[in-house]
Amino acid sequence: MKPAFSTVACPDWTLTRLAEHAARWGYVGCELRTFGYGTREFACDPALTAPAKLRGMLERIGLSICSLATSVRYDDPITPPLLGLLLDNEQSVRETKNCIDIAVQVEAPFVRVFGFEIIGGESRASACARIADRMLKCLDYCRNSGVRLAIENGGSFSTSVQLAELMDKINHPLLSAAYSAPVARAAGEDPANGANVLGERLGLVKIKDLRGGVPCALGDGDLDCQSMIAGLSRAGYKGWVVYEYDRAWLNAKASDADTDAAMTTSAQRLFQWIGGTRRAATVAAAH
Repeated sequence: MKPAFSTVACPDWTLTRLAEHAARWGYVGCELRTFGYGTREFACDPALTAPAKLRGMLERIGLSICSLATSVRYDDPITPPLLGLLLDNEQSVRETKNCIDIAVQVEAPFVRVFGFEIIGGESRASACARIADRMLKCLDYCRNSGVRLAIENGGSFSTSVQLAELMDKINHPLLSAAYSAPVARAAGEDPANGANVLGERLGLVKIKDLRGGVPCALGDGDLDCQSMIAGLSRAGYKGWVVYEYDRAWLNAKASDADTDAAMTTSAQRLFQWIGGTRRAATVAAAH
């Protein structure tokens, strides 16, 4: 397994500042959170920086981009039911295509998206069909780009079985799974079983820890993250494991020192649990 981190840990940091810290943390990859062109929610959004500059900055510290994470979801209802078919229901498709363009420029292999909720009394089959139709348009746009879509479990598709059901409906070779182990466990699923269900379609695994609902370093909280990693190891998973320190959403008041400590400790523990050797802390000096 290859340890990576998400930039949800540092929404107010520029990419230059992020690179300075990441060189000390010791991860081998990062997931860049983006809101697309024309937005400024995150100072480190890759859409705000020239792609060549971003790639060079991360290459100098030995950090690979493992994914471009978005909030795109495909569950918006068609309203009114019949007339709505004639109206514009393509916003999520346009947003995804824009993010695929960014991923191509920064050479990110995945764009993370969501399915999400079955709305009201709608049948599961109807919801899956609507989500699948929109995702297929985006997946066709991925052709010959070097980019895949990675759909993350959550909402009405929180377990691997539910996610696999939707993926089977979509049935596209450029679709992978981004599997959030904490979300699956909260839904009653053993992450090891989830990894087995998704098999070769599993492109990314997400992991986080919370203490009393507040983000913390892996191993310091209530989610028993070490056993999640052990389960993934037993399942033979060898891909990216992305640590999410949700400062952006749940702990905006965390200090830079808190973030630094959580990110450093989590990298050390991930390498320890995986059974690898943590990279030298002075990666930047080696370049």
